[in-house]
Amino acid sequence: MPVRLVPAPARDLAVRIYARRLEQWIRNGPIPQHVGVILDGNRRWARAMGYTDTAEGHRRGAGKIDELLVWCVEFDIPIVTLWLLSTENLERDAQEVGDLLEIIEDKVRDLAADQDWRIRALGALDLLPDKTREVVERAQEASAGHTGRILNVAVGYGGRQEISDAITRLMESYAEEGIELDEAAKRVTPDEIARFLYTAGLPDPDLIIRTSGEVRLSGFLLWQSAHSEFYFCDPYWPDFRRVDFLRAVRAYQQRARRYGK
Repeated sequence: MPVRLVPAPARDLAVRIYARRLEQWIRNGPIPQHVGVILDGNRRWARAMGYTDTAEGHRRGAGKIDELLVWCVEFDIPIVTLWLLSTENLERDAQEVGDLLEIIEDKVRDLAADQDWRIRALGALDLLPDKTREVVERAQEASAGHTGRILNVAVGYGGRQEISDAITRLMESYAEEGIELDEAAKRVTPDEIARFLYTAGLPDPDLIIRTSGEVRLSGFLLWQSAHSEFYFCDPYWPDFRRVDFLRAVRAYQQRARRYGK
């Protein structure tokens, strides 16, 4: 039998109706207090759309962040963590890395001007070029007085690097106290290590979303995601829609969280 294609207007209407139903369900359930997002697929989106310059994908992806934050405000989600740049990304082609860093710098400046969000930088900032590091640090300082929601921007971030840095700082703190190695070893606990993570003082993410169809975390919030719920979806990040966000939150609500108990 021939396949019947649904006209675009009818398809769009069906999506809108479905989104309204999802929203009604969601508002009657628990809302995640911390959402992490792996913004994946920008380069593949650019290639699929016929762009020869993959930086166009990163530009579109940067614009999508504004929409995501509007959705998070709409559902009163107080903490959001965005993975903008991994430590591995820094090893890509120099031209591509340069373009990506410039896009990130512009976006972080814009985000710091949003009174709804207080910027917090996560990552090995010492690995970043001086200009990028300064932009991120200034954004953090400029938004320090903003009340309410926290927006973690993970730039130059790697999960293993974070744990390594945390243990290094922990041992340095013990050394400053004059604690001998044997005694220091007895004091090391998960809670002690957590005090020195990039996210120290913040609750672990309830929900982690990854776009682009990849089903892995790639080291994102490696320590903090031990009891997180994961949602993987097919759209590349620039194509991520409100209905995709609603589906992610709905999937989170449908799971029984036992925290290993």
